[in-house]
Amino acid sequence: MPAEDPSVPEDPADALAAVVALRRLADRLEDAAVEQAMRAGWSWPDVAESLGVTRQAVHKKHAKRLIAAGVTLRRRQ
Repeated sequence: MPAEDPSVPEDPADALAAVVALRRLADRLEDAAVEQAMRAGWSWPDVAESLGVTRQAVHKKHAKRLIAAGVTLRRRQ
């Protein structure tokens, strides 16, 4: 994306701060969506497929937080 693009702040520090803010927002949205899906009975493979990652990756990233939040997680059959 060229620096002249009006959607990119002129100051690199502002542009990079925006990237950090967007990443944090994306992480919060992912956490909430994964929790919602797991509470609705989705399996790890279902969530992983929707996110475009492996079951192991989504489990590693979210399992401890979900357990701490009191979410009942499905076991592999």
